[in-house]
Amino acid sequence: MKLVTLAFKSIANRKASVLLTLFTIAISVMLLLSIERVRQEAKQSFSSTISGTDLIVGARTGDIQLLLSSVFRIGHANNGLSWQSYEYIKAQRGVAWTIPISLGDSHKGFSVLGSDDNYFKYYRYGKKQSLAFTNGRAYHNAQEVVIGSEVAKQLHYHIGQQIVVAHGMGNTSFHNHDDNPLTIVGILEPTGTPVDKTLHVPLKAIEQMHSTSHRSTTHVVGRKNENHAHHDEHEHHHDHSEHNHGALDSEPGDLIGQPKQLTAFLMGFDSPLYTLQVRRNINTYKPEALSAIMPGVTLRELWGMLDIVEKILMLFSAVVVLISLLGMLTTLLSSLSQRRRELAILRSVGARPKHVFALMCSEAVLITALGSIIGVAMFYIVMFIGKGVLQAQFGIAISLSLLSDYELMLLGVIMVSGTAIGAIPAIRAYFYSLNDGMSVKV
Repeated sequence: MKLVTLAFKSIANRKASVLLTLFTIAISVMLLLSIERVRQEAKQSFSSTISGTDLIVGARTGDIQLLLSSVFRIGHANNGLSWQSYEYIKAQRGVAWTIPISLGDSHKGFSVLGSDDNYFKYYRYGKKQSLAFTNGRAYHNAQEVVIGSEVAKQLHYHIGQQIVVAHGMGNTSFHNHDDNPLTIVGILEPTGTPVDKTLHVPLKAIEQMHSTSHRSTTHVVGRKNENHAHHDEHEHHHDHSEHNHGALDSEPGDLIGQPKQLTAFLMGFDSPLYTLQVRRNINTYKPEALSAIMPGVTLRELWGMLDIVEKILMLFSAVVVLISLLGMLTTLLSSLSQRRRELAILRSVGARPKHVFALMCSEAVLITALGSIIGVAMFYIVMFIGKGVLQAQFGIAISLSLLSDYELMLLGVIMVSGTAIGAIPAIRAYFYSLNDGMSVKV
């Protein structure tokens, strides 16, 4: 106990250099824990985005590209698949459910996803959790929209408000569907997945918006054309389109309409035995070039590609910690020559070489421990401040939970490393003799 008190007083006597060392250790601990927490939470967020889905089917493309475009809303699908192919595959033996997906529209930077009522029945995330509503309900017709929690939060939307979506993804939109306003009827609970930043509409709404946009464009072109015969032909086509549009509206409860293409669709089976068989049949489907991927397998491939990034992040963290510990070693060694008289006085009053060694080691342990404690506190402050940005910009939900076993192990490694670093000047002090210490001039 006296040794620890003496170590505290010795540290306090050199507070300027010690505070600098504490700061560097705290920064390194904060960076190490922050990078590790973000890495783990990012991996968890990606893994929990979709669960309970056996296959994702889309136009022939790379497995990872199909997963990113259909589930994570990253990138764009090069082609779509026909509604006829979807209907044919949907009718195969063993298929329990399907969720059609149509992408390509947006609203103020948020993706718009077209689907049917199966989306809210069968879509699962996390540990097979189903989607739930904070307010409202699912859409019942083509004039309604359900929004994710982040959309409602960032745009301050509420139930009953009318919005207009635009053609084009992200912040790049080419045409606003002003003549097809949608009423918000539901707000989903937060999921920590891309669902939070998505607007959900019926497939029929997508079809109506695009057909109306096509009619409006055709009408404008016809008005500018001076050829009267072509103008009459345009008017006839316009009337025919209006008739079809009215026919779609007259079908009560229809959320699908008559789409020509889909971006992709999700599939679930009655038994896992059907998964590989149906996947093989889809990948060899002759009428259309399609790809069927297993989300879990493709996610592992994705993280395999990102493995080098994880290693670089961990290497960066390790280098920062090493630099901070070397800074502590430099501080202790530089102060050692100035403390030779102090150590000699300790020896003269009865302290043995082992006591001097223990004192120096105790100082290193205290500095490392205090730096680690401050670093942990800074880590929680940074996570609290930055979790909103990570959620909004990258879809990574950060939990302010207690340190995990792995994170505690990292702190243990830092403590052991700090003790080992402190042993170097302690060994030198151990071999200082009483006569050498008394001979130093001041």
